[in-house]
Amino acid sequence: MKKLILATAVTAALASGFVHAQEAPATPAAPAAEAKKPDHEVSFNLGVASEYRYRGISQSRMDPALQGGADYTHNPTGLYAGTWFSTIKWINDAGGGNKNVEIDLYAGKKGDIGGGFTYDVGGLYYWYPDNKLGNVAGLKNANTFELYGKVGYGPAYLKYSHSLTNLFGFVDSKNSGYLDAGADIDLGSGYTLNLHAGHQWVKNHSNANYTDYKIGVSKEFFGVGFSLAAIGTDADKGVYITPDGKFTGKKALVLTATKTF
Repeated sequence: MKKLILATAVTAALASGFVHAQEAPATPAAPAAEAKKPDHEVSFNLGVASEYRYRGISQSRMDPALQGGADYTHNPTGLYAGTWFSTIKWINDAGGGNKNVEIDLYAGKKGDIGGGFTYDVGGLYYWYPDNKLGNVAGLKNANTFELYGKVGYGPAYLKYSHSLTNLFGFVDSKNSGYLDAGADIDLGSGYTLNLHAGHQWVKNHSNANYTDYKIGVSKEFFGVGFSLAAIGTDADKGVYITPDGKFTGKKALVLTATKTF
């Protein structure tokens, strides 16, 4: 069972992409553009993915996932809050019950540092309603809280996330960390090149540490945002496995479609 939770516990890159979208730094024209925005902005999104990957590891047992969320932004201050959900299967696989949903709750502040740099700081709570992992020997409750800080420059960014609780059910894993770097590069004609690399440290579980990467492209068609990405990891194939022996960190092409309202 310990191998099972290590196989599926570190939750997918898609959530991160929806929750904290990269923003371009301010330009001389930015003040006028910002003035046109309302003080209060609310948006909703609904999407489907060929599978739910988070930090390179499949959360949906390589099966499709339904996803969606809502965001609020106070433009004058840069304060924001929101929620996001996805269907999952790893809680069930780990013996923590059949509550197959992840709900993310987050809030933070973003803005311009100056000199072309931007920042984004906040907290993110991963909630797995009624999960029973705490009742499984050698495991803890899956609910996890992380603080994060992100610096952007042009299309590139660097981000660090730090857990203030046990990480996704790992015992004695408080103060685990994830370092994430990437860039979203405009290719013209509405296409964007999405690049990402990250490294997960799981405190007191060195065999669960790994590096992941993503190379993808995204574009909007008919009002729907599509992205196709090659995702992979160097995770331990003997650790990150499903009950039927599938490696959840294997290389894969992941297709997502998201409609924002």
